[in-house]
Amino acid sequence: MEDRLQMADGLVPQKIVSVHLQDSTLKALKDQASNKQAQILQQNPEPSVESKPEPDVMEHVGGDDLKVLGAQPTEGKDGTSGREPAGEGDVGVGSIEHCHLHLSSCHECLELENSTIESVKFASAEKIPDLPYDHNGTLEDVADDICLDREGRKVNITGRAPNILFYMGSASQESLGRFQEVRSVLADCVDTESYTLYPLSRESALRDPWSDNCLLLVIATREAIPEDLSQKFMAYLSQGGKVLGLCSPFTLSGFQVTSKSVLRETVQNLVFSKADQTHVKLSVLSSGYVYEEGPGGQLSLGKLQGHLENEDKDRLIVQVPFGPRGGEAVLCQAHLELPPSSSVVQAQEDFNLLKSSNMRRYEVLREILTTLGLNCDLKRAPALTPLYLLPAAEEIWDPLMQWLGKHVDPEGVIKSSKLSLKFVSSYTSNIEITPSALPVVTDMESFLSENFNLQIYRQNLQTKRLGKVILFAEVTPTTMNLLDGLMFEIPQEMGLIAIAVRQTQGKGRGSNAWLSPMGCAVSTLLVSIPLRSQLGQRIPFVQHLMSLAVVEAVRSIPEYQDINLRVKWPNDIYYSDFMKLGGVLVNSTLLGETFYILIGCGFNVSNSNPTICINDLVTEYNKQHRAELKPFRTDDLIARTVTVLEKLIDTFQDKGPNGILPLYYKYWVHSGQRVRLGGLEGPEVWIVGLDDSGFLQVQQEDGEIVTVHPDGNSFDMLRNLIIPKQQ
Repeated sequence: MEDRLQMADGLVPQKIVSVHLQDSTLKALKDQASNKQAQILQQNPEPSVESKPEPDVMEHVGGDDLKVLGAQPTEGKDGTSGREPAGEGDVGVGSIEHCHLHLSSCHECLELENSTIESVKFASAEKIPDLPYDHNGTLEDVADDICLDREGRKVNITGRAPNILFYMGSASQESLGRFQEVRSVLADCVDTESYTLYPLSRESALRDPWSDNCLLLVIATREAIPEDLSQKFMAYLSQGGKVLGLCSPFTLSGFQVTSKSVLRETVQNLVFSKADQTHVKLSVLSSGYVYEEGPGGQLSLGKLQGHLENEDKDRLIVQVPFGPRGGEAVLCQAHLELPPSSSVVQAQEDFNLLKSSNMRRYEVLREILTTLGLNCDLKRAPALTPLYLLPAAEEIWDPLMQWLGKHVDPEGVIKSSKLSLKFVSSYTSNIEITPSALPVVTDMESFLSENFNLQIYRQNLQTKRLGKVILFAEVTPTTMNLLDGLMFEIPQEMGLIAIAVRQTQGKGRGSNAWLSPMGCAVSTLLVSIPLRSQLGQRIPFVQHLMSLAVVEAVRSIPEYQDINLRVKWPNDIYYSDFMKLGGVLVNSTLLGETFYILIGCGFNVSNSNPTICINDLVTEYNKQHRAELKPFRTDDLIARTVTVLEKLIDTFQDKGPNGILPLYYKYWVHSGQRVRLGGLEGPEVWIVGLDDSGFLQVQQEDGEIVTVHPDGNSFDMLRNLIIPKQQ
């Protein structure tokens, strides 16, 4: 339904059929794979020490997976490769090592798969502060897009989502390899806790509302930009957007890209002028094109400039402000995105020159990205930590231990399709922690965390069944997978909840990513709903109840009722109608007569960046009203939210939708809101409420009230609404 299955050669999936393979067939396939691997090992003896790849080579394993799969590099029009090789000495050696890595973990295979799923729409609404245009605003309101925080770092205050989108041209193996290269170098430069990086397909660029949800657009295709797409990019610039062009023909009026074949894929000396007027000299790989003045009038240039140290002083880097709303582009014809080990670099001398300038290459990239408003303060990815099994009530501990004793295997492990949990009495450093194998410590006495206070959680949890058994981690891949092996077996009175301080692979709607920095309340709650019940017949309401529970958990506290926290259909938590600070993800499984529902929820409590948090609202309220409301903690708000959710579910089961809709409408942002059906040119309608299944109802110009559904884009579910066909 979300177009998440992609097939090669433009094939369109029409039907999915499950096939049961007999044990004999499975064994034959396994033996066949083992024989092939043995043949590869026989043909490629153990490498010598001299042929070991350089450390820099191994930083780009993803690009070498194409070799493992038997694919050859795709030659572009300019002779460049669509992937990046391991470098010298990888013939034979790289194949053995990478083949083993690929077969044993498939980690790179998963990365390759994720990067090719174009239907994600790539700019997730899970982290999008939807910022509608204020027709009453002035230029002064948007003049200063970037301000400094207390530590002097640049902070995004434009309201744009923390998304970096990459347009790589037509879908091909070459563009995929180029995306991997460009994404890798930018991920090394920016704070990846503050931004998510997605490819943007031509279809999505023309169809979806990406421009409101993009902090930076990177254009890194060597292909000519189609006219309709160029107009989209120019419109984004005119709205205050930022563009980085990397060896692309994209340019602005007043400039033209001119070919100089003598420079093509040669190493040249570049002088780069920074914003503070200092200069950086480095060796770069030239694309063979330069920027020259062209038709369209003289453009005022920004401070960032880069020219070659040759007689013509050819310009390879230009900064071009655009329009009155702060739009600007930095255009580059030096291959700053390519490492010295790129296949384009053939000569050893060229490799040495580029390698000696590698640190300065990153310096120039960070200067460009910082000028375009991004935060380039680098932070190391946190290491995974063990889980802790914690009871919210003492009396539940003994029954829980008895249940575990009956369900773990002889090694203390419970396995699921997504990961395995190994229950241990204590954790030692020799116990390995991987995304697919996590230790769970059962000794409560050894638990101590600065970020989660079990007593505070217990004090604020007032439920009969929900949130009673906690799986807690300081750092985990995603809480959405932690309950997978337990959810169908554990008694309902032992309500499971997974809580993490930070996630490294947070999930959002569709295949979107979810940013999970420190200070964000991150949890996944297990809820069981009978099929033949009020809520069981209206499962879409679960996401509405959860987002409503977050808002009510705050605004039901005396003196906090005026904190402007609201819900946005279908699953977002907002500050007023201005900026998003949380969202909900629901996965449901029907087994027999029961829905087993995992409700993932994340909302910003004390993390002011990259967008806004609840404590920001409290601080602002105190300032405006001379109040002294206390800030929140993540542990108390998670517990309060679960408590409110259980009450809302009970009310819904007793009274149906009418039991909770008055409270939902009190807090939602859509009263009287106008939207357009089908796109920007569609008919205008007015939102009037929710139907009996939880979908939006709108009133058309003729007065008729109809139900509308999202069109499937994951940028903004209120864009491009459609009226479903009647069956």
